[in-house]
Amino acid sequence: MAALPLEGLSAIVTGAGRGLGRAEALELARLGAAVVVNDFGQPGRDGSGQASKGPAEEVAAEIRAAGGRATAHTGDVADHQQARELVQLAIDAYGRLDILVNNAGILRDRMIFSMSESEWDSVIHVHLKGHFNTTHFAAAHWRERSKAAGGPVYGRIVNTSSEAFLAGSAGQPNYAAAKGGIVGLTTSTALALGKYGVTANAICPRARTRMTEDVFQGFQEPGEGQLDPLAPEHVSPLVGYLASPAAAKVNGQLLVVHGGMVAIVERPRVAAKFDTAKEVFSYQELDELISPYYADRPANETFAAAEVLGLKRG
Repeated sequence: MAALPLEGLSAIVTGAGRGLGRAEALELARLGAAVVVNDFGQPGRDGSGQASKGPAEEVAAEIRAAGGRATAHTGDVADHQQARELVQLAIDAYGRLDILVNNAGILRDRMIFSMSESEWDSVIHVHLKGHFNTTHFAAAHWRERSKAAGGPVYGRIVNTSSEAFLAGSAGQPNYAAAKGGIVGLTTSTALALGKYGVTANAICPRARTRMTEDVFQGFQEPGEGQLDPLAPEHVSPLVGYLASPAAAKVNGQLLVVHGGMVAIVERPRVAAKFDTAKEVFSYQELDELISPYYADRPANETFAAAEVLGLKRG
């Protein structure tokens, strides 16, 4: 019998008590990984409510009931020390850490002119700092292992961004900014850790979860007996692939995934270039060069990427 792709490897999945994180943790376990299931367990998608051990422990129990190995961790990854403890738990439980999937996040939606400082700070804190915290301690672990081994080791990071960063989201300036920051963190990490054998990639998933129930209300509702096109189970196989040895050459990439579709996003390209006829541009020259370029273009053309990738109302 052929070995499972992730057999003998260990993984951390943050935000794994529900939705996407849960589906990802179950998929990694199905592929053979031992999984540390992390979830702070607050009931509100805005990060409100009393933290609970229930969600993480229930998913870990589900993995064990299916014959896999899993350990629950109920700490807050946005807290630097608790993120350190999470990485150390994986090392203590399974001998080392091989895979890190960052998924934890909250929503506090508001238009930019109405958003409070705390609504901005809390979303940046959980999404962006949470990704940094776990990545920091996992990276230190892999660097130490690589030095001890005298060469590359096995390491995989899969971070969770969003098309809110790619295509804009008027009522989510905090979320869009955090998700854009995660892409920058991912590409920087990929460059820094490649020599140690570690890859880092980011995904922009679309899935109908507790966090997106308002966003996707009325979109592509499933028929009777059919899998929801926006089910998290459409996303988790890509996470399993990126975590596997087969994806060794995939590094520093951004991928959009949903409903049986994966799109690899190119780095930004120059759309137009203008050179001054003199030593320094003048206002008039810039107006004469740039304004005609935009004259016949739709005002929101820059933000049309989501339509190109095929999100349609049902």
